[in-house]
Amino acid sequence: MGFVIRAIAGCFAIKVFVSSWLIICTFLVALFLALGKRRHELMLLENGAISHRKVLNDFSIDLLEKMMTIVTSALIMSYSLYTFLSNNTWMMLTIPIIIYGIFRYIFLVHSKNAGGEPEILFKDIGMLTCIILWVISTVGIIYVKK
Repeated sequence: MGFVIRAIAGCFAIKVFVSSWLIICTFLVALFLALGKRRHELMLLENGAISHRKVLNDFSIDLLEKMMTIVTSALIMSYSLYTFLSNNTWMMLTIPIIIYGIFRYIFLVHSKNAGGEPEILFKDIGMLTCIILWVISTVGIIYVKK
């Protein structure tokens, strides 16, 4: 919920409308990252997971995989609807960038076991490129296409 509160506070700080889609997308991104982190903890700690954090006893890697699949689908749909329903339909051009970023993160979680450090978003060249492209395209669409 901390991510959601910061997003709302940011909207108030720059005096823009707080979109319900922004809240939903922010919540889903935070949940997506949290599930990746829990999965990483289970993989890393294996049988010692419960001694590290009791709540890990309630999860399995299979369950977290299923949850990540659902959250990934909901996140892509929510972001897509957010762009479709925005006042600037050019924002739909950012959807492939977001999908790549989500898939890249899933790839890093599965093949590089990098889910434990969300800062991988800024360490991996593919993720960093994705973030930079999204920022440039979003700023360009918002401020150039007015």
